[in-house]
Amino acid sequence: MAPPHSSPAPHFSRRGLLTAGAATAGAVLLGSPAEAAPHSARTRPSVIPLPDGFRPEGIAIGGGPYAYLGSLGDGSIYRADLRTGEGRIISAGPGTPSVGLKLDDRGRLFVAGRGQGARVVDARTGEVLASYTLTTATPTFANDVFLTPRTAWFTDSFQPALYALPLGRRGALPDADEIVTLPLSGDWSQVPGETVNANGITRTPDGKALLVVQSGVGGLHRVDPRTGVTERVDLGDAAPLTNGDGLLLIGRTLYVVQNRQNAIDVFTLAADGTSGVFVKRVTDPDFDVPTTVAEYKGTLYLPNARFTTTPTPETTYAVVAVER
Repeated sequence: MAPPHSSPAPHFSRRGLLTAGAATAGAVLLGSPAEAAPHSARTRPSVIPLPDGFRPEGIAIGGGPYAYLGSLGDGSIYRADLRTGEGRIISAGPGTPSVGLKLDDRGRLFVAGRGQGARVVDARTGEVLASYTLTTATPTFANDVFLTPRTAWFTDSFQPALYALPLGRRGALPDADEIVTLPLSGDWSQVPGETVNANGITRTPDGKALLVVQSGVGGLHRVDPRTGVTERVDLGDAAPLTNGDGLLLIGRTLYVVQNRQNAIDVFTLAADGTSGVFVKRVTDPDFDVPTTVAEYKGTLYLPNARFTTTPTPETTYAVVAVER
């Protein structure tokens, strides 16, 4: 593959960002109409077991009652039925990690692959549709991904940059040499080495900018998607978001997973994302280092990565459901 380039920055219309939620809101509904019949949260399991030794990290949920999870071990993709708790591997891993992932409305999973860049997987067939080397810089750690109708954005925990995969007409995937590197500047201060910097990513409520959590220092940053200039979000007297991981925005409510704290911190954001007010902390006795979060019909789903437990082929893993 040809190496990615660093300029020029991609052009993003205001509408492209404002409609960011559309990338998953109408996600493909897998299964028959009978299988898709509404179920209340009370009838859905609160703990969904995953295969022993799976080592989950990312989770994605579309319009149907299915969660997709990636393995930090071999990179396999697992699909779990949120109504029954049953599931299966839909895409065998390449032998390298799958970290964050998101599902678009064409049934494609965009997967962050840590040091191996990114790939796009057909959620129906498990076929790998494309693979990308996001950067030639080292070290690199493609950690999380966020979708807008025109772009797939990836964070790098070891480099002060975001990577943009521009999508063409009807969601056409880019060529390898179309990847754009967006260096982070402004308030962003990169911690050198292999400290986790940029991690979870979403958008501001008004859709005009991106939000990225910097785990090692516990900061939340508003990022201009055209320039890469960042502004630290004013969260008032809230505790730093140290170990902040996955982000989920619903309306103006931001959910920040605090992995080692076994908690979700919830904020109400200003429309432009420059400030926020702490609302509450959500915890659950079943949490065991949850990494990120996805939502389905008022319920939040978090995979337990169990980073404080030495992984073995027999180590048990699960997804935990909590009410918003």
